[in-house]
Amino acid sequence: MAKELELKYGCNPNQKPSRIYMENGELPIEVLNGRPGYINFMDAFNSWQLVKELKAATKLPAAASFKHVSPAGAAVGLPLSDTLKKIYFVEGMELSPIACAYARARGADRMSSFGDFIALSDVCDKDTAKLISREVSDGVIAPEYTDEALEILKRKKKGLYNVIKIDENYIPDAVERRKIFGITFEQGRNNLEINTDMLTNIVTENKEIPEKAKIDLLISMITLKYTQSNSVCYVKDGQAIGIGAGQQSRIHCTRLAGNKADIWYLRQHEKVLNLPFKDEVKRPDRDNAIDVYISDDYMDVLADGIWENFFTEKPSPLTREEKREWLDTMTDVSLGSDAFFPFGDNIERAHRSGVKYIAQPGGSIRDDNVIETCNKYNIAMAFTGARLFHH
Repeated sequence: MAKELELKYGCNPNQKPSRIYMENGELPIEVLNGRPGYINFMDAFNSWQLVKELKAATKLPAAASFKHVSPAGAAVGLPLSDTLKKIYFVEGMELSPIACAYARARGADRMSSFGDFIALSDVCDKDTAKLISREVSDGVIAPEYTDEALEILKRKKKGLYNVIKIDENYIPDAVERRKIFGITFEQGRNNLEINTDMLTNIVTENKEIPEKAKIDLLISMITLKYTQSNSVCYVKDGQAIGIGAGQQSRIHCTRLAGNKADIWYLRQHEKVLNLPFKDEVKRPDRDNAIDVYISDDYMDVLADGIWENFFTEKPSPLTREEKREWLDTMTDVSLGSDAFFPFGDNIERAHRSGVKYIAQPGGSIRDDNVIETCNKYNIAMAFTGARLFHH
């Protein structure tokens, strides 16, 4: 391992020189293939922290799919149902626990994950490398790689795919610094441990948060800890299904993440599962076509005849009524927020996407209104007392 690593350029090609380095000691990473850039490393280090904490909190292998220093998806390695295998395009593939984690992380919001940077909490094995090899991605960071996995990854992107190995025992300094406009900022590193003790202050009439939901709430909060604020995260069955990042308004976070959660669930509708795709249509184009089919723009696509580019026959629309009927069957969703909800409108929007459990810091002057809205829908909400801003 080296003390510093020169980079091609910074955030943009005109920002030179660029490097990562350690003031004391050696870098805790080794580049096994490719030449990662400035943003690649920002994604790699943020996503690695996320999956490391997820595994520590849940005792399950974890994976994250990052884009522009925020997660597009994060998940733990629970088995996939036949429906999830189909919508994640992994039918018939061998899936180890860590491969399941990545399939879930990548599959939650496949459009946002296009060109992602991947983090794995465990050794990257052959199953996971095969999944990664099929997707458009910039790189991966993991504590170790099997020989078979590394051989597969080194063939990706004509041999230029970025593969980073990190020392899983590395502990950074307690104080972190960054410069903005030539001025140095300094703060204590966010070492807050997120665990189920944070879910004991349940302030709603419904006091029941089952163990499965607690795991989902842990996933939401740890994901938020490494998501650009403001942020809100919907989680179901061990994976983030909707992440709203970097919005100036809390309700916009809730809507953005909720819309992504709705799309994730609508992809499981019978009409979507049975779309008559032409055999030559590739996975990214199928993702785009499904997104349009689910959207309100599909009638325009029918009118313009664009459907012929993707389908063997004209699919009937998924009507607004059919969408709402299907979404009404989505239940037991967990929701985390990196700061308090200032108004009950956030709860109203969350309820439309099946949210039943919420974790948020609390502390708004309108907490009573937020609690009252939760009680209206029998939602259980815990005040964690911990803000999770990340910038």
